[in-house]
Amino acid sequence: MNFEHESNRIVLYDANKKVLAEVTFPNIDQTTVNINHTFVDDSLRGQGVAAQLMEEVARQLRFQNKKAIPTCSYAVGWFSKRKENYSDILR
Repeated sequence: MNFEHESNRIVLYDANKKVLAEVTFPNIDQTTVNINHTFVDDSLRGQGVAAQLMEEVARQLRFQNKKAIPTCSYAVGWFSKRKENYSDILR
């Protein structure tokens, strides 16, 4: 997947710039973000795209030395199943 990294957002567009998948994570403060929204278009559901978005967020947060508070239901569930691998970025 060719995700585009924007400010506090990772997104996948189709050829016409329609959003196919995205995760948003606005800043709470200088070192913490809130993972508050995950979206995957019906055409991509069941292909693990949302999980790939979470992995992209985790990589970016580690690179930026930031922590996350997931509030989106998908993010909450995804991180709770993988606490041992991502505890370093969870607040």
